[in-house]
Amino acid sequence: MEDIKIAFGKRVKELRLQKGISQEKLANIAGVDRTYMTQVENGKRNISIENVRKICIALNVSISDFFDVNYLKEN
Repeated sequence: MEDIKIAFGKRVKELRLQKGISQEKLANIAGVDRTYMTQVENGKRNISIENVRKICIALNVSISDFFDVNYLKEN
């Protein structure tokens, strides 16, 4: 099974690209540093639930949709 941090980062990147926004813009909307967002997308951060919420809000996606079980199983 893939590391959850890597799977989380891939999901952030997938949704960000679907929305057509840069890492910098997503970071600004979420209220986190751009370098932090890079580390999240690269699976280098074990992020807090508060930042999960911020990222979901910034991506305009519910937490339940973000954590689509089928996505996490396939990747």
